Amino acid sequence: MAKIKGLRCRECGRPYPAKPLHVCEFCFGPLEVDYDYASLEKVVNRKRIEAGPPTMWRYRDLLPIEQEVPVGEHCGMTPLIRARHLEKALGAQEVYIKNDAVCHPSLSFKDRVVSVAVTKAMEFGFDVVSCASTGNLANSVAAHAAEAGLKSFIFVPAGLEQGKIVGTLIYSPILVEVDGNYDEVNRLCSEIADKYGWAFVNINIRPYYAEGSKTFGYEIAEQLGWHAPRHIIVPSAGGSLVTKIWKGLKEFCQLGLIPECHTRMHVAQAAGCNPIVAAIRNGCDTIRPVRPDTICKSLAIGNPADGYYAFKAVEESTGYAADASDEEIVDGMKLLAETEGIFTETAGGVTVAAAKRLIDTGVIPRDESIVLSITGNGLKTQEVVFNALRPTVSVKPSLKSFDEAIAERPDLEADFISQAPTNIQG
Repeated sequence: MAKIKGLRCRECGRPYPAKPLHVCEFCFGPLEVDYDYASLEKVVNRKRIEAGPPTMWRYRDLLPIEQEVPVGEHCGMTPLIRARHLEKALGAQEVYIKNDAVCHPSLSFKDRVVSVAVTKAMEFGFDVVSCASTGNLANSVAAHAAEAGLKSFIFVPAGLEQGKIVGTLIYSPILVEVDGNYDEVNRLCSEIADKYGWAFVNINIRPYYAEGSKTFGYEIAEQLGWHAPRHIIVPSAGGSLVTKIWKGLKEFCQLGLIPECHTRMHVAQAAGCNPIVAAIRNGCDTIRPVRPDTICKSLAIGNPADGYYAFKAVEESTGYAADASDEEIVDGMKLLAETEGIFTETAGGVTVAAAKRLIDTGVIPRDESIVLSITGNGLKTQEVVFNALRPTVSVKPSLKSFDEAIAERPDLEADFISQAPTNIQG
C-alpha cells in the first residue's frame, strides 16, 4: 500500500518528495507528511489495529514508516488511568491520566517521536542522529541511537537537571552543552545540520518525527473504547504535541474509527515561558517570543516552532489555555503523586496546575471527561520538589525512640497515628 504521497507545505500546499526536508523553498513554511487517505480508508479498521502489537506500532499504517522492524518497537501503549482521587481534589467527575511517564525506553512521550524519527533516518541511510533538546528528547535520541547502532550528537542548553544529563550520557553519545537557551541551541543546530548532513530529528527529519505524537491521541481514543474525550490538556513547549494529538483524533474520525470528535484541546505552559498561552488569551495568532524564566526546563522554549499551529488547534477545537507559576508547578507534581501515586516531572506539574485553573474558572465543566497529558517522569527533575517534601524522621532501633520522635512531630500524630484501626483483636 502506497500510503504516503510525499510531503506538503502547511502554508502554501506545495508538494515535495518524501525526503529529509522540512522547509518549503517557496514560502519557507514547514513541511508535513501527506497521506493518501483514500487508500488508508480501504485497509485501516479497528480489528486490524487491535490485532497489532501492544505498542504504538499497532498504528503503523498511519505513520510514515516503511521499514519492517522499527527502532523502538516496544514504545507506547502507556496506561490511561481513571484518576478517582484526583477527581475529588479537582472537583471534577471524570478525570483520566495518560501516563507517558512510563513510556519505553527513556520515560517520556519523546520516545514516540524519536522512535519514528530514528527509524526514518535509517530508511534514508543516515548513520548519525542528532537533536537540540531541553532534556527529554536528548534522553530518547541517545537511547534509540544506541539501540539502532548509530552515532549520536546531542545539543542541550547548559544547566539542565542532573537527572536528564545522566539519562543522556549513560548511552554514550557526544553531549554538547551550549552556553545559551534552547532557542539559541536550536539556531546553532540548524547551521550544523546544513554543514554536516546529520539526521537532526527535530530539524531535517521533523516532518516524520512529529507524526509520532499522533499515537498519544490514538491510544487515548482506543483506550476509551474508541471514543474521544471532551477535553485534553497538553503541556506545550514547541507546540507540536497538541497539534498532532488533534490531527490524530481527526484522522480517526475521518477513517471511521471513532464516531465523532468534539474534543476541546487545551494548552498548558509555565508562567515563566508562556508565549502560546499569551497568544490564546489575547485571541491573536501572532506568537511573541519570550526569554524563559521557569523551573520547568522541559517547556522552556521561548520561540515555539509550532506555536502558530498550536494556536490554530486550540482555536479549531474551541479549547483554551492556562499557565502555572513555579510554586503551582511543584504543588501540581505533589498533588498527582499524593492522589494517584504518579511521580511526574515539572511539565506534568504544569498540566495538573493548568487543569485546576481551567476547572475552577469554569472553562472546563466539572461534569465532562478530561484527560491530563503526563509526558515525563519525575525521577528526572527530583531537585525541584526536594525542599517541598515532608521531612524524614530519624530514630534509633527502639520503640521508645520511635514514640519520642512521633511526639515531637504533631503533624505525624495527627495525620497518621490517629488513623490506626481500632478494631484489631489480639
